[in-house]
Amino acid sequence: MTRFAPAEIQTALGSGLLSFPVTHFRDDLSFDEAAYRENLSHLASFPAAGLFAAGGTGEFFSLTAAETAQVVRAAVKESAGAVPIVAPAGLGTAQAAAFAKDAEEAGADAVLLFPPYLTEAGQDGLFAHVKAVCDATSLGVIVYHRANAVYGVDTVARLADACPNLIGFKDGVGDIEFMTRLYATLGDRLLYIGGLPTAETFALPYLQLGVTTYSSAIFNFVPEFALAFYDDVRAQNSGEVYRRLREFVLPYLEIRNLGKGYAVSIVKAGMRAVGRSAGPVRPPLTELRDDELAALAALIGKAAA
Repeated sequence: MTRFAPAEIQTALGSGLLSFPVTHFRDDLSFDEAAYRENLSHLASFPAAGLFAAGGTGEFFSLTAAETAQVVRAAVKESAGAVPIVAPAGLGTAQAAAFAKDAEEAGADAVLLFPPYLTEAGQDGLFAHVKAVCDATSLGVIVYHRANAVYGVDTVARLADACPNLIGFKDGVGDIEFMTRLYATLGDRLLYIGGLPTAETFALPYLQLGVTTYSSAIFNFVPEFALAFYDDVRAQNSGEVYRRLREFVLPYLEIRNLGKGYAVSIVKAGMRAVGRSAGPVRPPLTELRDDELAALAALIGKAAA
């Protein structure tokens, strides 16, 4: 028995900022469940509408299926129903369906479906992929539009008709015309989530396109700032949004853009900078250099001042 009907979890996740916590590793790169759960307990003191366990920021791509199951179950246990838990599904279609089934067994509240592994696919193939995952679970499913899973408006509309438990569309492409067409076509049938790296950068203009929430990676290490930024976006307080962009987000992007894969690495670096280390990133990701970490720490210090 799931806690939320699809429409209920769609409403719940759309009610506020979404937390995408990092996954904690020991120095030997094994999953550190105790540290992970302690961090979730810490983040629970800051209101978020949903917690995405083992998502992109949580290095889903580097986890085994067994580790993913362990991370999801740790998140479910630690949250104890206080915040909805969204579990990942991905790789091939059969594997993604298995991830979705396991997420439901673990007590998660929804599923984020990542693009299929490696292969390119046409619209009919993407339709079949998503429908197979939706058919495998009664949980609400959010599709992630990015990389090799770029959906057409007609495909999303077909899926919305065929899959009652398709509840959300996370955009990682940034095509304004597409998002305009999608929202004009489907309206509030889906929850629209901003999913471009460092989503705060795009949050204000995306609000006009029906994208009412987004995944915040910086929530991991500057949660007060992330929540204040989100509140300013929802209030359409453009002066404050652009002040926060100038003073923190845009300089943060400059550091993030210094290395490939830094969209995740910089988040764990931010955790170290505030004294809440989550351990190393797993290969093929690499750590920030010492000078880059120092620049990030200085930036965070200014934001907290």
